[in-house]
Amino acid sequence: MKDKPKERKGLIKEKHGRIVKGLGGLYEVRTDGGEVISCRAKGNLKRDEEKLFVGDRVTVLIDETTPDGKVISALEERKNSLIRPPIANLDLLFIVFAAAKPAPVLETVDKLVSIAVHNNITPVIVVTKCDLANEYAAELLEIYKGAGISAFVTSSKTGEGKAELCEFVYRNVSCGRVASFAGASGVGKSTLMNLLFPELSLATSEISRKIERGKHTTRHVELFPISSGDGEGFLADTPGFSLVDFERFDFMKLEDLLPTYREFGEYIGKCRYADCAHVGEGEDECAIARAVRDGKISKSRLDSYRSIYSVLKNKTTY
Repeated sequence: MKDKPKERKGLIKEKHGRIVKGLGGLYEVRTDGGEVISCRAKGNLKRDEEKLFVGDRVTVLIDETTPDGKVISALEERKNSLIRPPIANLDLLFIVFAAAKPAPVLETVDKLVSIAVHNNITPVIVVTKCDLANEYAAELLEIYKGAGISAFVTSSKTGEGKAELCEFVYRNVSCGRVASFAGASGVGKSTLMNLLFPELSLATSEISRKIERGKHTTRHVELFPISSGDGEGFLADTPGFSLVDFERFDFMKLEDLLPTYREFGEYIGKCRYADCAHVGEGEDECAIARAVRDGKISKSRLDSYRSIYSVLKNKTTY
């Protein structure tokens, strides 16, 4: 951070806080004292390649001698930042997807899990609409619990899973952490947040019956304070999306992928060949493939690993 400006007889002040909303170059910063300040950013912060994100810790310079004397003057060092959803300094990522309508794309879910783990963010799985496909929702729960990931099944219609998820959020977020809901359009992120926290009154919309896709009800990333006796944290709702493009965006390098599949760890080094890539090898050669055969690792997890590996391998080739 740059040196502090010289104060002129108390007319210039600095306040520190977190960006909780940003639209059209105008930001809302919630200060450490709980005040919300609307302001713009200094020119150099607008031009940076890594422009300001919701979740960023910043310094707001307040000049009481001018009408528009509130400006973000400095950005604190980030511990992480994501491209999708576009947010900084996350501690937990709640990856939300529906058991049905729309049908889940598990490779997309696993991409989000890998991105979170790679950035030292704790992934949490939330399966919504379990009332539409109860047995499949239970299967999905076991896949991710088996991968060592906290997982919940919920229904906004019946209220199933609400109490357990709500307790988890308060216990793990309100203690000063930042978390975000993320997932495809139409899976019920905003509906779920309204169920957990009715005071938010987030806008929601119906799924298209023709194409079984949701509309982008949430248009921007916004952090909402979550308070308890342990303190205050923040939970974000984010715009939905249809894919996570590893080919176009540089989420990680090829060598970074394997460590993000943590349930594979105990089988690394137990393959027949030391250079096993766990991609095309069969059960006789690959210990991870044998673990899938024996029901110790989900086949969908190995399938998604192999698919993402192929994309990253092709990127390093060209």
